[in-house]
Amino acid sequence: MLSDAQWGELEPLIEACRPKAKTPPQELRRTISAILWRHQNGAKWRAIPEEWGPWWQAAQIFIRWARAGVWERLLDRVQERGVALGMVFLDGSNVRAHQKAAGAGKKGGSAAEERDACEALGRSRGGYGTKACVVADGRGRAVAFRIAPGQAHELPHAIPLLDQLPGVPKWVVGDRGYSSHGFREHIWTTGARPAIPTKRNEEQLACPDWAYNNRNIVERLWARLKEWRAVATRYEKTAVSFAGVLCLAATLDWLR
Repeated sequence: MLSDAQWGELEPLIEACRPKAKTPPQELRRTISAILWRHQNGAKWRAIPEEWGPWWQAAQIFIRWARAGVWERLLDRVQERGVALGMVFLDGSNVRAHQKAAGAGKKGGSAAEERDACEALGRSRGGYGTKACVVADGRGRAVAFRIAPGQAHELPHAIPLLDQLPGVPKWVVGDRGYSSHGFREHIWTTGARPAIPTKRNEEQLACPDWAYNNRNIVERLWARLKEWRAVATRYEKTAVSFAGVLCLAATLDWLR
């Protein structure tokens, strides 16, 4: 799964992010390869080929590191190569949830609806799933994610995503789902410029075509990420594990 060149880039990033246990995981490269194989193919953990080591070891490390925030830190670490802030893009995508994604352990609330809300699962016109929102830099690389139930609107996640950028961009590009006078005003106050078209029932505002036409950059990002079957379809029961899958896929996209 990982060539020598890929592992040479990935290993120091992982070593800088992973928990420092007394007994470090043996055959770390093999275990990471097993995790990548599982998520790229959308298979069960038990289906991991034997040459990648015990399936339970890969499952335990992925879940434990997801809970510890390792995959998010890994995505942050790879961005030290430089984030292109000339133009950034906001976009959301609906991810259908597999039937195995339901049934996570209860967290306080006893009702299934409350549990689904905690785990970013909900029903929309696209079915039962998750809304994944991303902010991408000018080169079409994911900088940060936020996830919510499938029926959630993308706009409430826009400002928190912009806050995770390492600096102030020149342009913020989004589709009509982000059209809001308040949000545009927020962008202006930060020192950036919005390129967001207005809705039909709103007062028409300028949206430079030359800037907005670049939105296909973030659409191509989603196309690459969804080549991973575990991103195109959610198999993870918990929100923290699915967020880990997104960050891991985005990290490999940075290294491609």
